[in-house]
Amino acid sequence: MPAVNLTLQPRPVDPSVDHEIQAIIAGASSAETCNTDLAAGPWNFDIRPGYGPGASMGDVIPTGSPRQGELPQEYRDASAEELDQRIRAAKETLGDRLVVLGHFYQREEVVQHADYVGDSFQLANAAVEHPDAEAIVFCGVHFMAETADLLSRPEQAVILPNLAAGCSMADMADIDQVEECWEQLEEVYGDMDTPDADGLVPVIPVTYMNSSAAIKGFVGRHGGIVCTSSNARTVLEWAFERGRRVLFFPDQHLGRNTAKAMGVTLEQMPMWNPNKPLGGSDAAALEGARVILWHGFCSVHRRFTVDQIDKARAEHPGVRVIVHPECPMAVVDAADESGSTDYIRRAIEGATEPTTFAIGTEVNLVQRLAADNPQHTIFCLDPVVCPCSTMYRIHPGYLAWVLEGLVEGRVLNRITVPQDVADPARLALERMLAAKPPAATPAVAAGWENAS
Repeated sequence: MPAVNLTLQPRPVDPSVDHEIQAIIAGASSAETCNTDLAAGPWNFDIRPGYGPGASMGDVIPTGSPRQGELPQEYRDASAEELDQRIRAAKETLGDRLVVLGHFYQREEVVQHADYVGDSFQLANAAVEHPDAEAIVFCGVHFMAETADLLSRPEQAVILPNLAAGCSMADMADIDQVEECWEQLEEVYGDMDTPDADGLVPVIPVTYMNSSAAIKGFVGRHGGIVCTSSNARTVLEWAFERGRRVLFFPDQHLGRNTAKAMGVTLEQMPMWNPNKPLGGSDAAALEGARVILWHGFCSVHRRFTVDQIDKARAEHPGVRVIVHPECPMAVVDAADESGSTDYIRRAIEGATEPTTFAIGTEVNLVQRLAADNPQHTIFCLDPVVCPCSTMYRIHPGYLAWVLEGLVEGRVLNRITVPQDVADPARLALERMLAAKPPAATPAVAAGWENAS
C-alpha cells in the first residue's frame, strides 16, 4: 500500500491538535489535555531525560537514549507563519534532492509540508521509491528513520528532525534483554536451530515494525521476521509453518489480539517480563506456549477503554467504533472493528453514507480524518487530548532547521544503522515483504466483521 498525499483544502474542522491544546490552555475550549506542557515548544524538554509530555510521559526512558542538542534560538523564536515560509522556501530550493515523509501521527503543522503521508512501512516504501533524492527527512520517530535507512541507498542521508523523538514501546524491548530471553528459552527448549520430527524449530522470533534496528537484526539472525499491524496474521501464519512457537515483541496487545483471532487460547500465550527469571513464567507454561508475548505496549493505545466505547454508544446510537490492534484485548473485543492506521483511514473514506465514527488511535490522525471527511462525525474515543509524546517532539522549528541546514550543505541529525546490524535486519524485512497478506477491505455498512 503506497503512502498517501494529503489533500490540503479548507476544512470545516480544524485539523490542528496544537490549536486545540492552545485553546484549552487559554480557557477558550472546555476540553481537557493530559499535560499543559504540550502547549510549549518541545525544545523546552530536549535537555530533560524522558519522553516528554503526552501519552508516554509516565514511561521510563532507557539510559543512553538519544537526546537532541539545543535548537538555535532563531527557530525557537520564529512565529508559525515564519517557519511555514522558511520550510516552503527551503523545499523549493532543494527540489528533487529532497523528500519529506510525514507519519499519520504527526502534528498538522508538520504534515502539511510532507511529500508523502502514511504509516511507518508505507513511508519506508516511499523512501525506496525515491532513490535519486539526496536526503530523506523522516518526520516520525527513531525506529522509522532507522527502517528508512535500512531500505534506502547508502549514499542517501536519512534525517530525523528531533533526535529525542524515540518510541517508548520500541524501547521496552532492548537488545540485551532479548538476547537474555533467548538464552533462557534455550535452557527450556534445547537447541533453537534444530527442527523436530515435523521440521519445526522450537521458536520463531517475530518483531513488530515498531522496534529498533538492533531488534530487527536479532530477528533476522535467528530465522525470524518483521510484521506490521496490517500483516501480523499473515506473518504469524508464516512463523507457525516454521516453528512450534512464536516469541512476539515488543507489543503484547498486537500479538495477543492477532493470535486470539487465529484461535490461540490465552493459556497458550504466556507473558515474558524481562525483569523476571523465565519471564515470570515456568517451564511447563512455556512448553505449552504457542505465542510468548513480550511485556511491552503502546502508551497511546493503552489509554482507550471499554468504558469509553460504552459511553460513545450511549451518546451516539449507531456509532461505528474502530480501534487500532495495539489497544488492549477487551477494547478490541468491544469495538466493531480493529485495524491499522491505514485500515482506519480507508474505512472512513469508504463509508458511502454519513456515519458517526468513534476512533481509538492517536489524536492527530483522528483530528485530521475529521477535518478531511466533513460528511461524517468523527471523534477520538479518549476525550482527553493526549498525543503521542515522541511524535509531538517533531515541530516545524526542527523541520526548518534541518532543511535550511541542507540548503547550506550541512546534514543534521543523520540516522545510520551499522552494517553488522543492517544486513540481518534487512533479511527480516525481506521475509516480511515476501509474506503477502490478502487484501483487507474495510466494511462500509452495518454488519461489518472484526478485522484485526
